[in-house]
Amino acid sequence: MAVNLAPPSRLRPVAGVELGVAMAGVKQPGRRDLLVVRLAPGTAVAGVFTRNRFCAAPVVLAKKHLKNPVRALIVNTGNANAGTGREGLRRAASVCQSVAGLLGISANQVLPFSTGVIMEQLPNGRIAAGVPAAISDMRGNNWLAAAEAIMTTDTVPKAYSEAVGLSTGEATVTGIAKGAGMIRPDMATMLAFIATDARVSRSDLRRFTRHAADRSFNSITVDGDQSTNDSFICLATGRGPVARSHRDKNLLLRTIASVAQQLAQAIIRDGEGATKFVTVTVEKGRTEAECRKAAYAIAHSPLVKTAFFASDPNLGRILAAIGNARIAGLDAGRVDLYLDDVPVAKAGARHPAYREAQGVAAMQKPEFTVRAVLDRGRASATVWTCDLSHDYVKINAEYRT
Repeated sequence: MAVNLAPPSRLRPVAGVELGVAMAGVKQPGRRDLLVVRLAPGTAVAGVFTRNRFCAAPVVLAKKHLKNPVRALIVNTGNANAGTGREGLRRAASVCQSVAGLLGISANQVLPFSTGVIMEQLPNGRIAAGVPAAISDMRGNNWLAAAEAIMTTDTVPKAYSEAVGLSTGEATVTGIAKGAGMIRPDMATMLAFIATDARVSRSDLRRFTRHAADRSFNSITVDGDQSTNDSFICLATGRGPVARSHRDKNLLLRTIASVAQQLAQAIIRDGEGATKFVTVTVEKGRTEAECRKAAYAIAHSPLVKTAFFASDPNLGRILAAIGNARIAGLDAGRVDLYLDDVPVAKAGARHPAYREAQGVAAMQKPEFTVRAVLDRGRASATVWTCDLSHDYVKINAEYRT
């Protein structure tokens, strides 16, 4: 059950983007598991991908094809096409060709994406057979169906829209994402696609994409395991207002980052087996990097995360995680710790006024904040995580069955 996450609503179409879904039977029959997206000519495209050295064949191919004018995307669930060697690359290329042939474009103008089981060859024949149905289903208002089609262990489709007023008119930003486990930074298995009708240069879009990734998908963790398939793609069709001025570009940058952050937080709220949504903030560090190290030390710790699940304010686990962050010169005697607004530790020790019941009350809520103050500078960082429950183990133990 997702934590305070309602199904998406009021999704705005993006001029120049058409989406179609189909049932290809990649892993199991009777479910929509294939998405094809057609882009208007001239669409600017930028991407951020996993840094896992065993990155999947579609990631390798998508990065290569991104150098060309991109006209289409194809996404399948049920099979990651990772750990599949040269044959995996051949099958990913054949999937691109199946889309290109029907849309009248080149195969190197298609970006492929896959998610699902690793080390199994992609059933590219089934996917190719499903492509015509996906293309027949294409329409501009198909974002919710697209979000549903890319789900794996997700329990809720993840989609979000915002409008932003530029000096040249109102632009739309709409995005979808999937992910519930195998989530950590450096592209936190997850896929995300955000589109806008605004007209921006490809270089500006690359900058917007990197900025959005760092403040969203690279600021979340479910279990600390980095996927082989993580991809975040931004599209700007240019069919709407021009982001011409410095102000326009900043507004669009912030809106894309806001949509990305909503999608990233939705992934955590729907984390496999999650019952708690936890914000971890580290303040007064010397640099943002060291604050992020401390925040992730807390958010990755299985001991801390199981304490979250049990609503057990085991403060020693949190302080120990901060100490394990390998922050050079950190003075443990200056660290303060809060659960929501409750001061639980001061100067590296239990706060004199703190009572256990206060910590239990904070952790029993479906959403709460862990805030650590390092008292050595002015920098800060925030990441989002969830608890680690019995269901997480069950879901992943039974994933392939």
